Amino acid sequence: FAYSKDPEVARHVLWSAQKELSEAKEYCRYMMKRYRNDEPASWGIIEKKTDTLVGTIGYMDYSEDNASVEVGYSLARWMWNGGYMTEALRRVIAYTFESMDINRIEAQHETDNPSSGRVMEKCGMRKEGVLRQRLYNKGRYVDVALYAILRSDPRL
Repeated sequence: FAYSKDPEVARHVLWSAQKELSEAKEYCRYMMKRYRNDEPASWGIIEKKTDTLVGTIGYMDYSEDNASVEVGYSLARWMWNGGYMTEALRRVIAYTFESMDINRIEAQHETDNPSSGRVMEKCGMRKEGVLRQRLYNKGRYVDVALYAILRSDPRL
C-alpha cells in the first residue's frame, strides 16, 4: 500500500493510486487466487534490506495460441533509477523462456515515460513501434511504445 498509493507510481499504469489499505489487500487476495488456480499472475518485488514489498511484475496478457505474453510492472518511487526493475524484468524474461512454451514476450509503455523503455532495452527487448492513442488512461488517450523479445533473440 505504501507504494501503490503514490499517484506518481500509478501515473503510467492502468490502475489508479490506491486510497485505502483494503484495496491493496484485495489485490493481494486476487493474486493469491490466481496462483492457486495456476493462472498467470504477478510477482511481488521485495527489497531485501527491509523485506518490504516495493513493486510488482507479471503477465498482463497471455496467448497460448500465439505462444506470447505481455509483461507489465510497477515500482515504488523511492526505488526508481536503482536498477531494480531491470533486474526483475531480466529474471521474468529468463523464467518465461525457461519454464513456459513462449516464443514472444512483449511490453509497452506510455511514450511520455521513456524510463520504462530504457528498462526494456537494457533487458534485450527491441522497440517495434509506437501505437498512437492505443490506451485510454486516466481521462486521456495515450500513445504507447511497443517492445518485444523473441525466444531466438540473444540474451543480455
